[in-house]
Amino acid sequence: MVQEALTNTLKHAGPAASAAVRLDWTPDALVVTVTDDGAGRGTTDGRGNGLAGMRERLSAVGGTLEAGPREEGGFAVVARLPYGEVRR
Repeated sequence: MVQEALTNTLKHAGPAASAAVRLDWTPDALVVTVTDDGAGRGTTDGRGNGLAGMRERLSAVGGTLEAGPREEGGFAVVARLPYGEVRR
């Protein structure tokens, strides 16, 4: 998830963007947040499945993904990975 979110920053946030990765251990889950301060004007080939793929992989282990523009500019990807066994 982190690798894909950082790749998306490189592809979409523009050449002067920076990114940050934050890990938060809550009582019931690990929350991973990747943010950038980009303008969203980078290049893309339009063939990517980055966010959908991340969402699928996290769902497979009982996790969730939220992604979208930040109020202060840039973009955020937030993954929540619950502790414990995955129920199928």
